[in-house]
Amino acid sequence: MTAPVTDITSTDPVRELPVHTALEPKSGCIANAMEIIGSKWTALILRDLATGPKRFSELEKLVGEINPRTLSQRLDDLERHGIVTKKSYAEVPPRTEYALTAKGDDLVPVLRQMAEWGNKYYDALASC
Repeated sequence: MTAPVTDITSTDPVRELPVHTALEPKSGCIANAMEIIGSKWTALILRDLATGPKRFSELEKLVGEINPRTLSQRLDDLERHGIVTKKSYAEVPPRTEYALTAKGDDLVPVLRQMAEWGNKYYDALASC
């Protein structure tokens, strides 16, 4: 049995801002992660890349009703953050594949936990 968490925030006397101690090793970790993966569609893109490299058109079909421009923006953001790599092949027609980096692979357990939570509360969420 785990001990109950009684104090999830304390006040930093220097800054007078809440410092979250129960869930994050330092304040801002969750916010920083959400900056990267919190955008609409991003978790679904990561979900589909977790099974291996994909071409743009594959991701477009797998993710669903995502606008191609939005998909391109999300992939560019993920690449800029080092979560995804983009590999272009000099073929005719040209081929480009996207894959998770080691940093991106580290997000797979987070996505699994999100999926488990969503499954556990699916009926309640669907009725909202």
